[in-house]
Amino acid sequence: MTDYDPSWSGDWEADPAHSTIRFTARHAMVAKVSGTFDDIEVKIHADAERPEQSTVSVRIGVASVNTRNSQRDDHLRSADFFDVEKYPYITFVSTSMEEVDDMAFMVTGELTIRDITKTVVIPVDVIGVAKDPFGAGIRAGFAGKRRMNRRDFGLEWNVPLDTGGVLVSEKVELDFEISAIKTGPSAGAGQ
Repeated sequence: MTDYDPSWSGDWEADPAHSTIRFTARHAMVAKVSGTFDDIEVKIHADAERPEQSTVSVRIGVASVNTRNSQRDDHLRSADFFDVEKYPYITFVSTSMEEVDDMAFMVTGELTIRDITKTVVIPVDVIGVAKDPFGAGIRAGFAGKRRMNRRDFGLEWNVPLDTGGVLVSEKVELDFEISAIKTGPSAGAGQ
C-alpha cells in the first residue's frame, strides 16, 4: 500500500457538468462511434488508509444517451438495445476495492444493464485532489477504462454485413472521467 494520503479520504459526489461516462463501439467494421450518458450520479466513499473499505455507486439514466445523432439515440433507447421504458437505469455498486499501485485500484462490483447483473472489475486511477478555484470546496479526479461484451447484458441487436462482419461490434469500450466534489467529512477544510 502507498503512504497514507488523507486528501482523498471522505465522501464525494460527481459533478455531472465536469464528468463523462463514455462508450465506444466499432460501426460497420470500419469506424468507431462514441456516445455519452448525460444523466449520471456517482457517489464515492474513499478511505485512503484502508482502500478496501472504500465504496462506489453509479446510476446512469439511460434515456440520456447521446451519440450526436437523434435517430441512433432513439434506436439505442428502444427495445433493440437499452429498452429505457422497462430499464431506465444502468447501475454499478462496488463490492470490493484493491490498491494495485500508487493511486491505482481494481474496483470489483455488480454492473446491471437491462435486467442482467454481472460482476465486473474496473481499473480506477485517482488523478488528483485540489481545492476548487470556483468555491465548490475540494475536488478530486477519478478515471478508468474497461472493455466489455455488450451481449453479456442482453444487448444483442445486430445486422450482418455483405462484406462480412456485423454493423455494430460486440466489444464496447467504456471509459470515464469523474470530477467529484467532496461532500464530507472535511468537505470545506481545504485539505
